[in-house]
Amino acid sequence: MSRFRHEIVSFGNLINQLQQNVRWSSSLKTKDKNSIHPQRLFKHADLSVRLAGPEQLNPKPDVDKLSFGKYFTDHMLKIHYYEGMGGWQAPEIMPLENLVLHPAAKVLHYAVELFEGMKAYRGVDGKIRLFRPELNMERMNNSALRSGLPPFRGEELIKCICRLISIDQEWVPHSTASSLYIRPTLIGVDPTLGVATSESALLYVIMSPVGSYFKSTGKQLGVSLLADPKYTRAWPGGCGDAKLGSNYGPTIQVQQEAIEKGLQQVLWLYGENNELTEIGTMNVFVVFINDNGERELLTPPLNGLILPGVVRNSLLSISKQWNQFPVTERSITMREIMQLLSENRLLEMFGAGTACVVSPVSYIDFLGQGLHVPTMEQSEPIYQMLQKHLLDIQYGVIPEHPWSLVIE
Repeated sequence: MSRFRHEIVSFGNLINQLQQNVRWSSSLKTKDKNSIHPQRLFKHADLSVRLAGPEQLNPKPDVDKLSFGKYFTDHMLKIHYYEGMGGWQAPEIMPLENLVLHPAAKVLHYAVELFEGMKAYRGVDGKIRLFRPELNMERMNNSALRSGLPPFRGEELIKCICRLISIDQEWVPHSTASSLYIRPTLIGVDPTLGVATSESALLYVIMSPVGSYFKSTGKQLGVSLLADPKYTRAWPGGCGDAKLGSNYGPTIQVQQEAIEKGLQQVLWLYGENNELTEIGTMNVFVVFINDNGERELLTPPLNGLILPGVVRNSLLSISKQWNQFPVTERSITMREIMQLLSENRLLEMFGAGTACVVSPVSYIDFLGQGLHVPTMEQSEPIYQMLQKHLLDIQYGVIPEHPWSLVIE
């Protein structure tokens, strides 16, 4: 037991690094930290740990057989919030267990729920790293405020998550093709049927070793998309820019329709002009030849219709640092996509997100038309350059990068 008493992470250095890493740009719009005014805040210093017994430990899956979100680690983190008891209670790490909820809990009736998606990577040097976790915490607090759920101090949750990872560190795959997916979740658990702010909530974190989001063999393949204007993921004034479970449930039927047509994902469109917004759960990027005859990287702006992705922010920052091609944030329509294709000026399209990292697109089914996107035919595609650079940061090939939080 004594080996669990010392902290795997130097938390003084952790806080300094987190503060240095928070370099906001227009690519990730978040609320000001001063808007976080809950009652009593939870602190890592109050964290208690109850370890799983030998009979509760699960066998580790074969890294070559990992799918997305099928296996879970031995422990979880729980933090309760009770307004009547002053706010946030002390965090606790415990063996993974089922939740016990009253049948009237608001999460079950009104989808008062939000979540985040993060990953821990075992680098080429054997060290475990998180990638820009402070951005996930800011976004999670934005989602909480949009849902009427209590906000919290992100740096304290990061420290608790680091301790959880240190306890279940053997679940972090020894592979640069896999990672440990981390799912922080916040739900309203008030046992009342009124549509109102939940006075009690539960923040919990579970973790799952994962492989590739899209099943493929060997060489990376392009993703095929269904683009149907009759389906809309988000709209102005809605909550498409928050990571709420209620944004994802209604997409399942459309995703199933795409699968039945032999396609893999959905290209979400908005409005009369069929603006591109997201690819499945990913931000969308397009590479084309502009009027000056040069390659240009384009992605839709953060206008409330799309999620401010951490990977999106990172790819934009990397591209601007390289300064090798123009980078633009503006709306793009299916009409423009089709025109670029007809003029042989559309070079690449890809999605980007934590779960999928970077996923190239090769085909779009739009109103019965089959559109071939030549992403996979480029000799030196931008998506591949960005993907390699991002993975090199995440897996420690580029050591001591400011975006990496090393769990030592």
